[in-house]
Amino acid sequence: MGGTRGIGRAIAGVLESSGHAVRAAGRGDVDTSDPVSVARFAAANRTTDILVLNTGGPPPKTYAEVTDAEWSKYHNQLFLGMVTLLRDIRVRNGGYIFLISSAVVKEPTPRLAISSAYRAAFTEIFKLASRELAARNVSCVNIAPGMIATDRTRELLDDMRVDPSTFPMGRMGEPREIGEFVAAIVDREIKYLSGITVTFDGAGSAHVF
Repeated sequence: MGGTRGIGRAIAGVLESSGHAVRAAGRGDVDTSDPVSVARFAAANRTTDILVLNTGGPPPKTYAEVTDAEWSKYHNQLFLGMVTLLRDIRVRNGGYIFLISSAVVKEPTPRLAISSAYRAAFTEIFKLASRELAARNVSCVNIAPGMIATDRTRELLDDMRVDPSTFPMGRMGEPREIGEFVAAIVDREIKYLSGITVTFDGAGSAHVF
């Protein structure tokens, strides 16, 4: 999901270069804000060995600026659509599910109210699912990126007037780094790392857990 741009594209590329057969689905394949589109995609893609759940983010707004229509749209895109895909696409025994969420699930950001709310909500469902899926040796890893060098992040930084040189590592992360992380887990058959949220932000967050 979300495999044609940014982090999703990087994950798809690294997995493919490691010898995995990859279907990189973009918005032309499934619109996670449209329940009908999600149901149709899930029906056409019933099983897989590795599932990457990734979808685009909403506009930067405080909670008071968000309209009712936006709450409804992103409820579908960031929560309901993802729940449906997680529920209806069966990952085979011994497989992997990776969720690409956001660092805001651990440290909410005022200007990212929609993302903070709905990504955190789906993180709870993903955690519950990880405990059920463990019986089939399916590992579930939630990757919560911070400032990664994608078009979306650059737009957010422009909006918030933030200079990446002020970050702890003096730069944004590269999508390839997340792709390599995912591939390393899969290729080395790391299974016991499951039900966890990994903050991938170059020490940019203030939280401990």
